[in-house]
Amino acid sequence: MRVRNYIKTQPLIFDGAMGTYYAELDSAGKKCELSNLNNRELILEIHEKYLDAGCKAIKTNTFGANKIYLESDFEKVKEVITKGYNIAVEAISEKDAFVFCDIGPISFVKNENLFEDYKDIVDVFLSLGGGNFLFETFSSDEYLKDLAKYIKSKNKEAFILVEFAVSPDGFTRLGLSGKKIFKELSNVEEIDAIGFNCVSGPQHLLDYIKNFDIEDKIVSIMPNAGYPTVVNNRTFFDNSSDYFANQMLKIATQGVAILGGCCGTTPEYIRKTVQKLKTFTLDDILKAEVILKSESNESKIENEFLIKINSGEKVIAVELDPPMNTDIDFFMKGAKILKSLGVDAITIADCPIARARVDSSLLACKLKRELNITSIPHMTCRDRNINATKALLLGLNIEGVNNVLVVTGDPVPSAKKDEIKTMFSFNSAVLAKHITTLNEEIFKNPFNICAALNVNAINFESELNQARKKIISGVSMFLTQPILTKEALKNLKLAKETLDAKILGGIIPVVSYRNACFMNNEISGIKVSEEITELYKEVSKEEATELAVKISVRITKEIAPYVDGYYIITPFKRIDIVERIIVEINKTKGYASNRK
Repeated sequence: MRVRNYIKTQPLIFDGAMGTYYAELDSAGKKCELSNLNNRELILEIHEKYLDAGCKAIKTNTFGANKIYLESDFEKVKEVITKGYNIAVEAISEKDAFVFCDIGPISFVKNENLFEDYKDIVDVFLSLGGGNFLFETFSSDEYLKDLAKYIKSKNKEAFILVEFAVSPDGFTRLGLSGKKIFKELSNVEEIDAIGFNCVSGPQHLLDYIKNFDIEDKIVSIMPNAGYPTVVNNRTFFDNSSDYFANQMLKIATQGVAILGGCCGTTPEYIRKTVQKLKTFTLDDILKAEVILKSESNESKIENEFLIKINSGEKVIAVELDPPMNTDIDFFMKGAKILKSLGVDAITIADCPIARARVDSSLLACKLKRELNITSIPHMTCRDRNINATKALLLGLNIEGVNNVLVVTGDPVPSAKKDEIKTMFSFNSAVLAKHITTLNEEIFKNPFNICAALNVNAINFESELNQARKKIISGVSMFLTQPILTKEALKNLKLAKETLDAKILGGIIPVVSYRNACFMNNEISGIKVSEEITELYKEVSKEEATELAVKISVRITKEIAPYVDGYYIITPFKRIDIVERIIVEINKTKGYASNRK
């Protein structure tokens, strides 16, 4: 009998966790996939224990069978897959059960294309006669559509199940919405079933799928035993197998056709689940109660900054660095001055140069509450994971801060890497996509997502390609690095012609010859032309101030046709210089009349 026919009349129950159960039986700490080669009897025994518990599908012991995880060439990977598949087939030789070719996610580096690596793994299984495939614990749907199509082109009868690991709030570790992935892949003809496994326990996944439209879809749920506890560097799951089985019965009543266990689920968990579901058939499914979302009384907050720029008004945003201590007087006084000048927004860097400063989001909330100023806090991917970032975004949204600038973040200085550990578990494009999903699913007052554009990049075409990816991820506005060279101006023109997004041109006043040399040599992403640098040689501080204003105003006029506004970066707390530049901008013919 094929899988499709089986699940027409009854749920298909999988085995539990090979990895964590293997670790209980073998304390040597080896990668369990390698035991296909050197301890096949133990792997066979584990399969048989799950089958004796009553499961009707087992996964091959190949979850981590790839070159990256096994740290080997593909010949060894192929051997591990071959032996693993053959052990599973032997295990069911006298049983009425299915074997699923188990493929886990391959660790990746930025911009690496792994399709061929996955395809090589698939080809080994196909050559062995594998017809049922499980892609489990994925954090993204990248490659899965193409892999499903490839498998079906080789074996149109193949059954393909894909599962994603989501936290209790429904997001993968890359910040992608499990519900959105479910909806998209449910429409892919080549994918037969879709579901969730790992990370979350049964109650979390039960609550999660209650609001899903799973009618006419084959859904799979394979939770962890519960939340793990680490004792003496070993991971344990203390939850009850009886509790797990009861929750799995409730999950089945939601219309879930494929059930099983992930981390921490032993044969006992599967045995109890099978007993609970013994008399259960798909005809017994209770229609999940439809939970209607009540209309919120929360009032919508207009994004004034976005309204202005979309109406064609050239906006002005000014960056103020947050203080490195608790002395906030200068920052607040500067903000008040900028507000009096009609500045449209204040941007706040998030610990620039990877040095601890007052949190940009907290300052943004303070400006909103006390001065009613639009603020754009920078949000880096350097210091917090996706979960902490979501929590921060929720707080910002509640406070009425609805503009944010996403940046990957400066690296921690080499000398401090032993003291300070960075996160970097995602980049600005991934963060933008995560915020876009939250805009669609959670935020009543969606964020306007801004990002950085380096017009001084040596390979600007590559920078434009990255910008296009950010736009696809939900970025609608770019703030550029300072424009202080003819090449930067040329790149700005090109960006305006090719990017479907608003652009704020970067302006940073050069305050001295030393300052120009420092930016050229020490600040990534900033380039000061030799012509401008030479103007500051042997001039007084007063003369340098006049030059800073004059050059900055000249640049605003040069870039005006190619920008939707200006992004002025305050140098060394020199609000006086920024103030004079803004006054001059407002005097510009055809511009002052547009400002409110």
